[in-house]
Amino acid sequence: MRPTPCQTTLTMHDAIAATPLRSAPPARPLSGRLTVAGDKSISHRALMFGALAIGTTDISGLLEGEDVLRTAAAMRLLGATVERLGEGAWRVAGRGVGGLTEPSDVLDMGNSGTAARLICGLLAGHPIFAVMTGDASLRRRPMKRVTDPLAATGAVFSTREGGRLPLAVRGAATPLPLDYRLPVASAQVKSACLLAGLCARGTTRVVEPEATRDHTENMLRHFGATVHVAVEGRGRVIELLGQPELVAAPVVVPGDPSSAAFLAVAALLVPGSVITIGNVGLNPLRAGVFTTLAEMGADITVTNARTEGGEPVGDLVVRATPLRGTDVPAGRVPSMVDEYPILAVAAAAAQGSTRMRGLAELRVKESDRLEGTAAMLRAAGVRLEIEGDDLIVHGARSAGGGPIAGGGVVATNMDHRIAMAGLVLGMAARDGMAVDDAGFIETSFPGFAALMNRVAGADVIIPA
Repeated sequence: MRPTPCQTTLTMHDAIAATPLRSAPPARPLSGRLTVAGDKSISHRALMFGALAIGTTDISGLLEGEDVLRTAAAMRLLGATVERLGEGAWRVAGRGVGGLTEPSDVLDMGNSGTAARLICGLLAGHPIFAVMTGDASLRRRPMKRVTDPLAATGAVFSTREGGRLPLAVRGAATPLPLDYRLPVASAQVKSACLLAGLCARGTTRVVEPEATRDHTENMLRHFGATVHVAVEGRGRVIELLGQPELVAAPVVVPGDPSSAAFLAVAALLVPGSVITIGNVGLNPLRAGVFTTLAEMGADITVTNARTEGGEPVGDLVVRATPLRGTDVPAGRVPSMVDEYPILAVAAAAAQGSTRMRGLAELRVKESDRLEGTAAMLRAAGVRLEIEGDDLIVHGARSAGGGPIAGGGVVATNMDHRIAMAGLVLGMAARDGMAVDDAGFIETSFPGFAALMNRVAGADVIIPA
């Protein structure tokens, strides 16, 4: 088991032994009703807003993966009281907007780019000094697209060459409101700017060229902030009135749609499978992968649709379906940026070719996720091309072809989504697949292999 955030040091991050796994096609269809871990994006934000609110926030369904636990540890270092009450049940006693205190230690964000970038926004609005680092993967990821706009608040950031972690920040004593037009759509950059704007007098305005996931806006309203959103072309203009008094409010975290996508694709590809994934968050700005799978012919039905905490939620009934290739527009990237590796697995098993357009954003994820996805498919014998920022996958069942060959080893490069996608790929490939390190799956989907084995009725994912 990997160390907890309270135990891990920077040196230990890079010294953890690899956890290789391999997967094989199940002997029978996948079946059963299951739930997935809580939504990671909402879990991060629930802890942060709880820390900024007056009063005590009770959270249920919190994802207890390493990424979210890093955020919990950071909120403690910034002065909030954060306690675990039971499985998925947490309580945060907040400090109020502007009330975070200077941390006595380095904020170690592990592998979480979301936490690192959003906390940069929190720090920019508070007159404190802090240092932030992460694991080897996170230290390779650029932070300039967040720190550059945040510097306009008056905060001062110092980073390694290329705007990379570790970084130091001295927040602004009197933060200025931002008026920022994002050059590319990014929920993380938008959210960081809005979090910084909480501490500024006046209105912070953020314009995004494409609509991105709006969990931050939803949670701001849930805690009592005044937020106005207007449509502008394919994007949106978000305005936040600064210095609100956020009031503690309970948060129910729905199941993570990104996690549900791995189970859904596995069920679609294993013949005869029928599974129900309960309590999945279905925010339309996060559901692009399900829209795309439907265009490929997937049999996915939403039942028990409802709204919880401002977020649409439902149960997904997924039945094995022959898939066909499709053309995925670049405008869909913001709503499914984390799901392209598993979509590529679905495309690899489809009839015809699938073109996924405009994937430049994937090059700055936990790894170069575009190249990593391509390498994963090549290791299974799948034909593909990369043209600029487009990925073109030729389905194995095209022109009467058989199943995916498989038999290779996936180099995960510390990317949890490549690891999970590679294991699902092995379940649909004739000769299975291996992944060189699946340990990082715990950052976002604790118990992934055990859950997949349960619906398969056998150990289809085992140590390599």
